[in-house]
Order: sequence, then structure tokens, then C-alpha cells
Amino acid sequence: MIGRLSGRIAYRAADHVILDVGGVGYVVHCSERTLAALGGAGEAAQLWTDLLVREDLLQLFGFPTLLEKEWHRLLTTVQGVGAKASMAILGTLGPDGVGRAIALGDWASIRAAPGVGPKLAQRVANELKDKAPAVMALGGIDAGAAPMVPASVGGEVVEPSAPSTPGGGAGAQSEALSALQNLGYAPADASRAVAEAAGEGAEDTAGMIRAALKRLAPA
Repeated sequence: MIGRLSGRIAYRAADHVILDVGGVGYVVHCSERTLAALGGAGEAAQLWTDLLVREDLLQLFGFPTLLEKEWHRLLTTVQGVGAKASMAILGTLGPDGVGRAIALGDWASIRAAPGVGPKLAQRVANELKDKAPAVMALGGIDAGAAPMVPASVGGEVVEPSAPSTPGGGAGAQSEALSALQNLGYAPADASRAVAEAAGEGAEDTAGMIRAALKRLAPA
């Protein structure tokens, strides 16, 4: 499995780049959001990758961060969400936006992605709401883990695993607090929202995140 590639951009297209790694050119498909953040031909780049394997097809998909790659992997576990739909969702919302939408059950935001209908958007929100916290917690690990431009150029294979999500109590509060901070909320605001959610009966991590996000949402 190819988990990450570091090299130089040999060619840019509308939906992919060819990344030259040690003289080998890898075709890596990316969302418009990811392509916009990459440099031009000849510049160094690094992408986390996921390999799609079919009988008649081998296709690499690239992501600027580990967090976005893990969201892609989780999204494609939902029936009807293939690589194209997942890339459309991530390209529209970004990894943080996907986390918020799923945690809040906001399927209308997911529907905004090109080619994603209301039924599929609802399925994504419903099926992933309890799995999302583990991926959201990766934000802290992900920070700086795979910069878009590396210090050196060379091939590397990395296959990380997501952390487990503890149940209720202090462990769930800590996990929820970490996820909210990874979404950009100030520690004081996140801590207050998690404490209020726990005080009103939320016990598991997913429930705390959903309840806290509702408290943090603008009035």
C-alpha cells in the first residue's frame, strides 16, 4: 500500500498531478481544493495517498494531510459513496467542515457537494455520526505531520491507524475537548461547551461533540 509520496510535480491537470518520485511518475488524483494548494510544475510536494484497487483499475488519490485522507477512507465506507463522491465532499467542505457537518447531522451541507443527492447526504450523516470523533481527534496528530512541501525529496510509505475513542466519563470529555480544539475553537470555549454538555447528560464522545458544537454555534 502506498501511504504517502514525496517528490516534485512533473505535470498538473484539472483533476490530478503527476508526482515524480525518484524518477517514477505517479498519477495522483486530487480535489480542486488540494490542487489549488499545490505548487507548480517542478516544485516539491508531498501528499498522503489512498490506493483504489479494482480488477481493471489502480488509482491513487492524494490529500494534503493525514486527517483528510482518513476522512476519505471513512466516507468511502458508506454505501454509495465512491472515491469520486468522497473527493467532491472533501473538496467542497474540507476535513473540518466534514467533521462539523457529520457531528451535527447537517446533511444539507454534505448535499452541497457536486453529485451528492439528499438521500446519500443523509446516509453519510447518519452512518458516520458515531465514527467521526476518532477521525476528528486526528487533527492534533495531523498538525505538521505531512507538510505540503517537505524538507527533502524521496519516497516514503506510511500507513497510520486512527486512535480509539474511549467511552463516557473523563476519557470522553478529553476526547471531545481535543476534537473541538482541532476544529479551531479556543480552549476556554471548548472546555465550557464540553462541561455543559456533560452536565446535561451527554456521556459518549460523539454525543458530547454534537452537544458542544450546538452550544458553540453562532446564535
